[in-house]
Amino acid sequence: MKRPAAIATVFLTICSIVLTACSGSDTGTNANSTTTENTTKTSATIPIGIAFAQTSNVALLGQEGVAGVKIAEKYFNDKGGVNGTPIKLIFQDTSGDEVGAMNAFQTLINKDKVVGIIGPTLSQQAFSTAPVAERAKVPVVAASNTAAGIPELGDYISRVSAPAFNVAPNSVKAALKQNPKIKKVAFFYAQNDAFNKSETEIFQKTVKEQGLEIVTVQKFQTTDTDFQSQGTNAINLKPDLVIVSGLAADGGNLVRQLRELGYKGLIIGGNGLNSSNVLSVCKALCDGVIIAQAYSPEHSNEINKFFRQAYLGQYKKEPPQFSAQAFTAVQVYVEALKALDNKSKINKLQLPQLRTELNKQILVGKYDTPLGEISFTPIGEVVQKDFYVAQIKMDKDGNNGKFTFLK
Repeated sequence: MKRPAAIATVFLTICSIVLTACSGSDTGTNANSTTTENTTKTSATIPIGIAFAQTSNVALLGQEGVAGVKIAEKYFNDKGGVNGTPIKLIFQDTSGDEVGAMNAFQTLINKDKVVGIIGPTLSQQAFSTAPVAERAKVPVVAASNTAAGIPELGDYISRVSAPAFNVAPNSVKAALKQNPKIKKVAFFYAQNDAFNKSETEIFQKTVKEQGLEIVTVQKFQTTDTDFQSQGTNAINLKPDLVIVSGLAADGGNLVRQLRELGYKGLIIGGNGLNSSNVLSVCKALCDGVIIAQAYSPEHSNEINKFFRQAYLGQYKKEPPQFSAQAFTAVQVYVEALKALDNKSKINKLQLPQLRTELNKQILVGKYDTPLGEISFTPIGEVVQKDFYVAQIKMDKDGNNGKFTFLK
């Protein structure tokens, strides 16, 4: 257990769940269908909740997650779902803030009665949604939350998205390999986002350990579009390296404006820029940005070969990390549900019991995924051994590009 729960809290939580499950809020249910509803309707499909941002400035990241889970839904259902029962993904838009994310979680838990949730898109949102899921005892597998402390938010919270402290330092080492003369570093980070605040601390610690000088730390908001002032201030200090912790829209605009202002040194982007959608924001000026990765399309196992081909066939470009992690989160649910069903038929379990037993099974499983082999620590932290570094290479016309993996 990650932390003890008071007996009174457990009793009240169970009562709340049972009352909710018996309320008949789904369309087409009646007083005679309580038992069927309380067992999550798994005789027909198994509902898994997807809480990703599909609107707001965060949608550039959320859309990649949606792409990944949809490919996974078709793949696993074509293979028979969960021992013959198909899964059904239920989507709720978290938008770009905490209120939107909490509303999405509440709807998935209480109205849609999902067995578990994948999401939310941002770590900032996770700090608000985790207590919602924890109180309801609903498992959550985060697919894009990499800030420190996410799995520690509750017994029902885990993630397949490797934490920034395992990934971010690799990009600094890659930059130093390309330019060993780097001495001075400028930092930019979105101060209104929990992940970016956490990530910049990791970057700054790494830079200090490498004996480099931090010449400035510039703050901005994820909603900002004008970075002329911060960019000018940093460039005047003549940094050899710039490190940006932001999201795809704001981070991409920041990179573009730094180049327009005349900065010619190396740029490292954090995990929020780890999206092919950033290419349409900074276009030709994205060229050369270095970003650490927890996924490579070239990983050679069979499930990644399928995932890569399916993504290429549908979107005509290589799959990004967020899509691969979202696919992996669905895979974790499917394989955990199969294992649980083999022990005790899940369509005979009441919803609260199914959610609890599913959470336990998730944490003890081992999974061969597009990310490679993964498992979980007892507190829900992903255990992953394969990490990469990529550099953006734009085509001559500046309209298209790709992440080129560095050796």
